[in-house]
Amino acid sequence: MTDEATDAPHGATLTASGIAQLANVGRAAVSNWRRRYADFPTPVGGTPTSPTFDATQIESWLRRHGRLHQASTEQWAWRNIETYQPAAAISDVMGIAGAYLLARADHPDTDGQRPPTPNQLVTQLRALDPDLAAPVAALLPPQWTPQLTTLLRSVDQLRAEHGAEAAFEALHARYVNSAHSLSGLAGTPDTVAEVMAALAGPGTHILDFTSGTGSILRSAADLALRDGIGPHCHAQEINPQYALITLLRLWFVHLRARQAGHQVPPPAVHVGDSLLADALPHLRADVVVANFPFGVHDWGHDRLAYDPRWTYGLPPRTEPELAWVQHALAHLSPTGTAVVLMPPAAAARPAGRRVRAELIRHHVLRAVIALPAGLMPPTNVGLHLWILTQPHPHQPGGDELLVVNAATATTDRTLTEVTTAAWTAYRSGRYTEEPGVHRTVPAIDMLDDEVDLTPQRYLPQPDELTTDPAHILAGIDDFTRLLDHTRDSLPAVREAKTAPLREAPQADIADLVRSGSITVDRAVTRSRSTTDPTVEITVLTGMDILAGGPPTGTVTRPAHDTPGPRVHAGDILVPVIGRTVNARVATPDQVDAELGAGVQLLRVDTTRFDPWFVAGVISRTDNARIAGRTASSVNGVLRIDVRRLTIPVLPLEQQQAYGRAFRQLVEFRNALDRAAATGTVLARDIADALTLGAIDLTP
Repeated sequence: MTDEATDAPHGATLTASGIAQLANVGRAAVSNWRRRYADFPTPVGGTPTSPTFDATQIESWLRRHGRLHQASTEQWAWRNIETYQPAAAISDVMGIAGAYLLARADHPDTDGQRPPTPNQLVTQLRALDPDLAAPVAALLPPQWTPQLTTLLRSVDQLRAEHGAEAAFEALHARYVNSAHSLSGLAGTPDTVAEVMAALAGPGTHILDFTSGTGSILRSAADLALRDGIGPHCHAQEINPQYALITLLRLWFVHLRARQAGHQVPPPAVHVGDSLLADALPHLRADVVVANFPFGVHDWGHDRLAYDPRWTYGLPPRTEPELAWVQHALAHLSPTGTAVVLMPPAAAARPAGRRVRAELIRHHVLRAVIALPAGLMPPTNVGLHLWILTQPHPHQPGGDELLVVNAATATTDRTLTEVTTAAWTAYRSGRYTEEPGVHRTVPAIDMLDDEVDLTPQRYLPQPDELTTDPAHILAGIDDFTRLLDHTRDSLPAVREAKTAPLREAPQADIADLVRSGSITVDRAVTRSRSTTDPTVEITVLTGMDILAGGPPTGTVTRPAHDTPGPRVHAGDILVPVIGRTVNARVATPDQVDAELGAGVQLLRVDTTRFDPWFVAGVISRTDNARIAGRTASSVNGVLRIDVRRLTIPVLPLEQQQAYGRAFRQLVEFRNALDRAAATGTVLARDIADALTLGAIDLTP
């Protein structure tokens, strides 16, 4: 990267978090620099608690002090976009960047030339499609500002390295990851989008009526192209900024279709509420895919009471997902397939059982697939896919519903392979059950008082009793190796001749928090309302911390509330309630999780403190007496406040040595727990096999 390519945008500002990203350090390090260095730039805006700094001055300071991180072209291009605030401005700039890249892709002969003026860019886009040029023109200034010029220069360099479409997709991935916390966008991950497209199959007319930024629709269009079909994509999206990004992404696919010789109309993306203002009432698509919003009870129940789309019953006010399902069916061609993402509760909620029953009776709901948990951040709930077709009296399996629990499939197959193999076999009439993973269920078996469609209910797991002698003997060998590993995971120690930890000066955590070297976070207090739409969020609990596993707790909060604190790599997590202080450094499964109410988080300046060292020293047994206040007079449970504790002050290298030992002790405890659980199962299997005569005692 040249200096010119990395120059900060003129007039752009950065927060402390933005500075930390530039330097590839933690935010606490930035606070430390502000205190230590007299020449650190002064704030130019913001608030005392969240100041903003001139980006040019900051970059100059970082370069002068040798702290400017050598980022990739993609990182610099994204930073030039991210400097725009608030989130709505970032969305607008994404539209400008995408439009510029699209124009470059359609005019490759302009490589090396100056960027087109705003008017020239609009003219180029209008030549492609007036419906594309109009929303972009509304975003463009009369002339490029210095900040936009810098942004387009970095975007153009990214295009030169990777191509226009790949450049925009890379920026889009960063946009979705940041936009989740900035503006509530929860994009559909590529893994899920690809599965949905594969299940729906290729088609000429493809519709997504809540397109977001177009991930599922783009996957479906790509599939059609690979199958030799020129796709005509249709979309509707209530957010105009997301709609423009959808349109731009689909136009890149459309350019590829034209290059492949397909003569199809350009993509059509409409802005508006699909349920209340359907922009495509007469469209019947071959493929319908959607990840619509969950739990929005103000979806128009009263205004749409007599809507002709409710062929299978008026959806209750509390069942908006069943309204979306019937909207999908209303747009589905007689031979088409719809695949929609559903919350698992929609398969069993009492209010929706009549509509579910009608979908089964008319053979339009063909399959329900339970996805593995954790595929759709930030929630850790395993969502469902519903596959729907129009009723047909002679379709294979019409009287049976396919249920799949993809979470139980073996690890040597991808999610797409597991689900599409089952669905393809089911539709062909040559279906074979895979116990515990998928089976077909007669419709009559589901039409009871509950009409519960949850796949796990119909997929009992195979009997866990093990009597195979070879398996048991192999288990004994595995257990022996596990015990050896557990013993070896203990750190090497010796009798101490000195006591560096005991003799080291102590620093109060409360003072370190005030200085900015350590920050302590808790879950935010949520507003309470009985009328606002709510969402269910997966959060990290105290038990998750002790188990070292992913978040498993759930909370319901108003949909408009901002997300709470999220876990970063290197954060120290401590349950609020306990008999001792149990501090753990966040595991990879816990990074980016939202804190639950029973968890507190310590974030240390890693230039001064080793997280494993801090977690180890504050977990000392007698610290519970210092940090804890009685939370229950019955069983002696304490409410832990880590601000009351002190930590030894040691050089960072010495902290890291102790930190490695504390980390080994955590691994030892985890290995010990695994050995105990494995030993319990092994003892049961040996006893069962002895009783049944599968194994015998050695002489």
